[in-house]
Amino acid sequence: MDPTHQGPGEYGQHSGGSDGSDESDGRRRPSRESNAADFGQPTPQQVRVVQVTVGDLLLTVNPVDGSEVEACPPGAEPDAPVRRTPAERADHERAGAPPVPAGPPSPQLPLLERQEERERLVGLLARGRSVRLTGQAGSGRTALLDAVAADCTDLAPDGVVRLSGHRRTAADLLYGIFDAIHRAPLHRPGPEELLTLVRSIGAVVVIDDLEIGGAALDGLLEATPECAFLFGTTPDLTPPGVDAHLEEVLLAGLGRSASLELLAKVVERPLTEDERNWAGDLWFESEGLPLRFVQAGSLLRQRDRLNTDPAAFDEYDYFEPRPDDAPPVPEAPTAETLDVPLPSLGEGAAPAVLLASRLSEAARETLRFTVALGGEVPHQAHLPALVGDTHADAALGELAGCGLLSPAGSRYRLAAGVLAQLEAGGYAEEAAAHARTAAQHYAWWVSHPSVTPQRAVAEADAIVAAMGRLVPDGEAGQASAAVLLARSAAPALAAGMSWGAWEKALRAGQEAARIAGEVAEEAYFHHELGVLALCSGNLDRARTELETSISMRGALADKSGAVAGRRALALVADRSGGFAPPVRPQAADDVPAVRHDLLAGTPPVGFPAPPLFTRQAVEEDPTVVAPFPPAASKPGGGRVLLGGARRNLAAAGAGALLVAVLGTVVTLGLTAGDPEEPGGSRNVTTEQSSPESTPDDASPDDEPDDAPAPDDGAPGEEAPVTPGTSQPAPPSTSGSPSPAPSSPDGSSPGTGEPSSGPSSSTSGAPTPTRSPRPSQSTSTGPTVTPSESESDPEPTPSETPPPETPDPEEPSTTSSASGPAATASATADTPAESDDPTEAAA
Repeated sequence: MDPTHQGPGEYGQHSGGSDGSDESDGRRRPSRESNAADFGQPTPQQVRVVQVTVGDLLLTVNPVDGSEVEACPPGAEPDAPVRRTPAERADHERAGAPPVPAGPPSPQLPLLERQEERERLVGLLARGRSVRLTGQAGSGRTALLDAVAADCTDLAPDGVVRLSGHRRTAADLLYGIFDAIHRAPLHRPGPEELLTLVRSIGAVVVIDDLEIGGAALDGLLEATPECAFLFGTTPDLTPPGVDAHLEEVLLAGLGRSASLELLAKVVERPLTEDERNWAGDLWFESEGLPLRFVQAGSLLRQRDRLNTDPAAFDEYDYFEPRPDDAPPVPEAPTAETLDVPLPSLGEGAAPAVLLASRLSEAARETLRFTVALGGEVPHQAHLPALVGDTHADAALGELAGCGLLSPAGSRYRLAAGVLAQLEAGGYAEEAAAHARTAAQHYAWWVSHPSVTPQRAVAEADAIVAAMGRLVPDGEAGQASAAVLLARSAAPALAAGMSWGAWEKALRAGQEAARIAGEVAEEAYFHHELGVLALCSGNLDRARTELETSISMRGALADKSGAVAGRRALALVADRSGGFAPPVRPQAADDVPAVRHDLLAGTPPVGFPAPPLFTRQAVEEDPTVVAPFPPAASKPGGGRVLLGGARRNLAAAGAGALLVAVLGTVVTLGLTAGDPEEPGGSRNVTTEQSSPESTPDDASPDDEPDDAPAPDDGAPGEEAPVTPGTSQPAPPSTSGSPSPAPSSPDGSSPGTGEPSSGPSSSTSGAPTPTRSPRPSQSTSTGPTVTPSESESDPEPTPSETPPPETPDPEEPSTTSSASGPAATASATADTPAESDDPTEAAA
């Protein structure tokens, strides 16, 4: 047979079709050996994705990519919670009871000297009063609570609810009460809905090992006015307020006679005189605590067993079956030959180490794991894997029969005082190694697809205790093991509705990831904490955790994780009401101040600002346009923050108004003339050189012709000409260019004095001089008197006369520079500059 193909291959048979083709699916044939390695296609592991409705939110618990939360879509709302029937309540209570230990059953102990307290508690609960039963650890509170709960079965319409307050908050207890009475699969009511539902519950609620007090206990009593509570607490717990109206019942120890009777019940035989005297000393030392006498009875039973030859039990196959070829059993020693002394008074007061030394190796190893987990005993189904012994599940029965364990809800934990005694006895020397082994085992177990969330919740205390032991430890690898356990257990705890344990696992995992330097896992835990806070209604905490997760995932380039965080953050912003539409103020005095530097394109002071696009509040919910948190108002002055499209519209309006105002200012500046210049013409000074091109405002009709002007005067004299539209003024020509142009500021380079009039002419001399006889014109407009020079090309500069100050009322319109040999002239290449717009250079 071919091992790579399925079907028979012998005796001429073929697994293929009739045409000889192979029609097998290609899968490898499974090996006959269970331990053989399988190198074929691995089966993909199932991912447990659970959707839970939390109020009006839909929570998707995804172990791979992280949880996502969104508003519950229409049509996906869960059904209303339904009350359980009495039979369903009984089944639910049995499911929450601790498992029965393996091995022979322990003797049923009577309730001694508790009848008075029992009747008083039942009477108070029957009248609807809440009672607080206070007693030391080991005083028999649990046994008395069980008896009272059995007597109060028919007192309330919703029966009796048994809960454990060990490591439970007030919110955990409220949800426990709701789950005991109502059936709501995969639905966790919101805070307001929860208060509405528990207000209608009428039951007797018995809570043992309560750890809350003060205001938290007052809130629990106020939230459930129709319930009668019976709390079992220690004296060091903070009492509730005066308004709680809580009755107090103190539980003392047993008397001497009752203690000796209890000890005889445990030993299951009458006590000897020495044992009675020893028990009397123990009663005085322990103040009559029943737990001490149960443990003392276990010591006496072990003593009785040691006084008898252990081989005698092998004859009846007590420990293990005897082979047929075994030697004969020797005779049992008598009391004279074998006598084990009574324990000392110190060993009787702290008997945990002595009791553990006489147990099996599996039981002692179980105690080491229990000490490493802070007193939390793993479930008996996990003991064979942890201890390494297939029969280690029987160790739970040994420990419970010795009085070293006490029930706590649906599990067991070390009895009061046992943890400290075992730590002093050396059972905590390898606590870190045992905690790491437990963490690795639970990480594998809780990730298995066959493990339901309810089974994971049953081991929540041990899981959280394992992480709590590993996180503060500084050894290499311990923090990483805690991260793996928290990453595996957190989704299961969330799906199992144990959100108190979920929060503890997330916080322990976040701290472990920070210590181990695993940034991606730390971002995951921050995200989960933000989702948990959002579902619990703590929006500020949710915003902080989600923003931290988004920033860390952004640094890691985790796009999908960052998108999931932004979605949750947008939901936080929507629920916090940070983007509610602004309401139009009723009075002008109530208008908030607006800082103009916050809005882009705001016009400067002096121009009207664009209106704020406020609107009246409408009935529909505002649309969230950006997932940014609302800005807190500052006392320095109000700010109106416009979000989304309204902010862009305000900025666009401000920019448009600014452009319009600036355009108006520029247009007015171009069209308006200078009031100091006559006629409103734009003229240049006579001592500035005109550009070679024609001015922009000159028309072609104003161009002067090239004909020379007639010479009406003698050489060296100026002929005044008034240019106009009918007589254009031609430019003057000269045989030599002007070597030095006038300065830009209108003053002569040689003298530094400003020009006396708007009209000027240049001279061929290096230093231009003012004419001694300036000619004046009676025309209102400026006139220029060009002249032609007939003199030598080389002009001789004349002496400069003292400057004359023109009359301010009638300024001089012509000025020229003359010399003995030549007058001021301009070359043909550089035409004379005209003061009138109609005059242009040739």
